Amino acid sequence: MQDQVQRSALSVPSNVAEGYERDSDKEFVRFLNISKGSCGELRAQLYISRKLEFLKKTDSDRLIRESKEISAMLHGLSRAVTKRFPKKPQRPKVLRSES
Repeated sequence: MQDQVQRSALSVPSNVAEGYERDSDKEFVRFLNISKGSCGELRAQLYISRKLEFLKKTDSDRLIRESKEISAMLHGLSRAVTKRFPKKPQRPKVLRSES
């Protein structure tokens, strides 16, 4: 369990960094979402660790709270970057003549 927690915890910032180094905002957002998924995976492992009494309740509560905060920050960053995407051009409407 310790190895799984470490892997998912390290995956969060690693995916942010990898996405940032990509050539497009869309790729960055994709990696932010992957990172957010890793944060959820970590949180699930923390809940399991608490249930199995691998962690004290106070420690698990703090770590779970922090993982939720990080997840919210990732979501906010993803939304902010998404707003930078160029707008898709509107297709002109075809007027139909009535016959």
